[in-house]
Order: sequence, then structure tokens, then C-alpha cells
Amino acid sequence: MVRERVIRAREKQLERFAANKHVYSNAQMPPGLIRKHCQISAEGEKLLESAMVKLGLSARAHDRVLKVSRTIADLDDSPSVEPKHLMEAVQYRSLDRSYWS
Repeated sequence: MVRERVIRAREKQLERFAANKHVYSNAQMPPGLIRKHCQISAEGEKLLESAMVKLGLSARAHDRVLKVSRTIADLDDSPSVEPKHLMEAVQYRSLDRSYWS
């Protein structure tokens, strides 16, 4: 079941980036594509801004959270990045910081 979700998410990413050479997954998105494919609501903006302040995240970390959020949304079969996807990505980022910094 998990394998099926991952395969579908990867297929979505391949479709999404079909017109972009050298970009095959969400992790490879440059800033322009992040802005295009990781649009978030006002609620999501507030949540992400709050997380950045509380965790002391950089602009680079901001973009990484958006990329992970887009991947979580793809796994959830969601056409948009929702606040719940952002929250999950922020949790992964805070875990990363606590164990590897």
C-alpha cells in the first residue's frame, strides 16, 4: 500500500516537471518552481512564519520545508499544499535539527 502511494507520488512529480530539464522530483526544484508548485494559504504562511521564528530557520530551510510539504501533499494525493502538510514537514525539520545539530 505504501509502495503504491510512493509510485503515484513519483509519477505526479515526473508529470509536474516534464517540461523542466534536469528536474525530476520535488527535492530538485529551484526557487522559481518552489514558488509555482508550493503555493500555500494565508494560514499556511502564518504557520510557516511562526515555525521559522521559533526554530530559527534560514531561508534555505524555508524552501526545504516547502519542498518536503509538496512531497507530503503528493503522498496524500492532494493537489495543493495544505497546513497539515506544512506542519508535518516542520516536525521533520525540527527532528532533523535536534538530532543532527
